[in-house]
Amino acid sequence: MARAPVVPLVVVWLSLVFALCLQVMPLADGWQVFRPEWIGLMLIYWCMQAPDRVGVFHGFVFGLLMDLIEGTALGQHALIFSLLTFLAALVYPRFRAYSLVQQSVLVLVLLGLVQLVEQWLRTLTGVFSIHLSFLIPSLMSALLWPWLATMFKAIERRLASA
Repeated sequence: MARAPVVPLVVVWLSLVFALCLQVMPLADGWQVFRPEWIGLMLIYWCMQAPDRVGVFHGFVFGLLMDLIEGTALGQHALIFSLLTFLAALVYPRFRAYSLVQQSVLVLVLLGLVQLVEQWLRTLTGVFSIHLSFLIPSLMSALLWPWLATMFKAIERRLASA
């Protein structure tokens, strides 16, 4: 059975740093609710493409960076992204067999679960909302998943052929 080409770890870290930049990029007040979970998407993608190279450690590190940048309780995003990468590692064998549409639904479920845990953590710290608009980033991320997965597959093929 042919193995997928090994992606350099530098490419993984650069894409995660770029996702971090997109995640903290300022948006207008009305548009912030529609921001996809860029770091979550990238962590899921790399957990599926390189499960032996990307895992809970990466989620923890980028979660700590998000906590420091956003000024939230230290460890809140670290817990969220660690949980996300753990769940992605659990569904890894099934995920790769699914079509892009089925993968999008699974991304919606994974990110939705993580958003629910994040909302629960916010209720513990006192800053929370009652409506379900906190799930919109999960929906936006699921809609972006086919495009993102296709784009990164093309980039991986180009890197493999170079």
